[in-house]
Amino acid sequence: MTQSDLENAVTPSLWRRLAAIFYDGWLVAAIWLLGAMVDTFARVALGAATTGSHLALQIFLLAAPAGFFGWFWTHGGQTLGMRAWRLKLLDRHGAVVTWRQSLLRYAGAWLSLLALGLGYLWIWIDRDGLAWHDRLSNTRLVMLRRD
Repeated sequence: MTQSDLENAVTPSLWRRLAAIFYDGWLVAAIWLLGAMVDTFARVALGAATTGSHLALQIFLLAAPAGFFGWFWTHGGQTLGMRAWRLKLLDRHGAVVTWRQSLLRYAGAWLSLLALGLGYLWIWIDRDGLAWHDRLSNTRLVMLRRD
């Protein structure tokens, strides 16, 4: 995307962003379910007690969403939910984001949510329509035109 295209790009509404998050949430839930199944089968196969520490599963449950979003954002800028809602994540120059930006954005999105959603609502008053996690990671979402 050229700088001119980026300046003229349409910033998606909060509702469109939330719809993409909803779609991606189902995919993350499926990944979590698979991880829990693998953990359970591994414990049964190894004869491990079903009670006790589930540290590996807990680490997986924390890391899987970051890996999911990070991989999609750094490989084309679109998760499956973003693709369905015609959203694309770019850095401030219109290029694909880096892993560092992706992880900052992911962590910032949690902060935006944990602050009672204020980081997301911020797009209604931000001059560029950016959320807190967009500002933190120097990224932005743009709407793609229908082909």
